[in-house]
Amino acid sequence: MTRILVILISLSFLASCSPVGMATGAGAAVGVAAAREGGISGTASDIRIKAVISEKWFQYDLETFAKLNLMVEQGRVLITGVVQDPEDRVEAVRLAWQVNGVKQVMNEIRVADGEGLPGYIRDTWISARLRTELTFNRDVQSINYSIETVQGTVYLMGIAQNREELDIVLETARQIPDVRQVISYVKMAGEQPDPAQEQGWMQP
Repeated sequence: MTRILVILISLSFLASCSPVGMATGAGAAVGVAAAREGGISGTASDIRIKAVISEKWFQYDLETFAKLNLMVEQGRVLITGVVQDPEDRVEAVRLAWQVNGVKQVMNEIRVADGEGLPGYIRDTWISARLRTELTFNRDVQSINYSIETVQGTVYLMGIAQNREELDIVLETARQIPDVRQVISYVKMAGEQPDPAQEQGWMQP
């Protein structure tokens, strides 16, 4: 993480070479940060989140996530880019949710190679169906969840307000046609995520 923070700090000085330019650039950066809704502390938190996610991707496999891009705004993470395998897409989002301060992960990752159009259509339909049902369920804060479907397996990531809410989400996913398995990486609000634990369900 230290390595990435050094890079981020260094980049902020590349646009100016003179002492006057550096002072102006630093002042402008502080001014922009203060003007944002989260203020300077919010900006610092977003920078930290981006650095930690990048570090987790680096430790997992730099080449796998080399074509991904990150944007962080007030704890909301947007991931764009391309991976070669659907499972890599799931892993990139799962690692992002592990970082403290992340409130939402918006996944715009494209998969270069998949199992073909029929599988893509099925998986997309499952994710869309589950997202719709959760959105209209008043007992679920759907914005706190990321949904990924790969070959009929539904991966749930995010933050649940309580055990009851998570149970509703899991049961809703299990009832959708063509769902073969549900794997949850969801953590409870206020708890630290444990990457070694997962809650799975497979269709009999």
